[in-house]
Amino acid sequence: MPSETTRGRTRSELALRLASAAVLIPFALCVVYFGGVPLAVGCAVFAGVMGLEWAGMSRSSLRMPLALACALPSVIAGTVSLEAGALCVLATSGLMGVLAFGSPVRMGEAVFGVLYAGGMPLALFVLRDGPWDGLPAALIFMSIVWASDAAAYFAGKGFGGPRLSPRESPNKTWSGALGAVISTALCGAIAAYLTGGDRMGWIVTGILISVVAQGGDLFESQIKRRFGVKDAGGILPGHGGIMDRVDGLGAVCAITVLVFIVVPASLDLLGLNT
Repeated sequence: MPSETTRGRTRSELALRLASAAVLIPFALCVVYFGGVPLAVGCAVFAGVMGLEWAGMSRSSLRMPLALACALPSVIAGTVSLEAGALCVLATSGLMGVLAFGSPVRMGEAVFGVLYAGGMPLALFVLRDGPWDGLPAALIFMSIVWASDAAAYFAGKGFGGPRLSPRESPNKTWSGALGAVISTALCGAIAAYLTGGDRMGWIVTGILISVVAQGGDLFESQIKRRFGVKDAGGILPGHGGIMDRVDGLGAVCAITVLVFIVVPASLDLLGLNT
């Protein structure tokens, strides 16, 4: 049985997570609801902080240039156009590669850092303000990712069992992953009712959202393992850094936007076409 110390540590960790969520979730919902410039500014702030976190993890001397390079695409997307924002993230990542000139590894880290830390918030902005019914799309997808995270945490703590990926993320279990998938399938059924989309299409989408979100989390765990750090940063009590909190959501937004663009029929299936 868990010791009293372990139970106390778990309660303390949960309290910190809930406190962080109580601040982050209302802020995220507010800027996503308004969209446009308020969302662009919010995404830019998050991207800038994530740029600083990337610079810290990769031990780059380009701290402020990386932060600005990550933040600028969201600002451009919100004030000029979505296409300009996408071109901007490509341009700023290339510029950071030039500024990090020397070691190919350093150049690659700078380029990927901007694409990763700047691209995830930009993907959320495009999901919300893209040429589809962006408000319900963004709110529903965000909610499903949060439900996946919560279910994975509580199912993992409650049932335990074999580790999902002992090397990259030793705290994640198969029971947590399964709990997350089940919860997001149920969320998909609710989303179908809210949007009028195809029920089975939404159930499958909910499951895929959980899989992608967990994959994004594991991917960042691999990055942190490569750099030899436990957390991307320490700005969020109980969560680490901003990047630690949005890795799954960022992956979901990026892939969702790509699917919506490449397979427009998916919008009709989910009832998200304008």
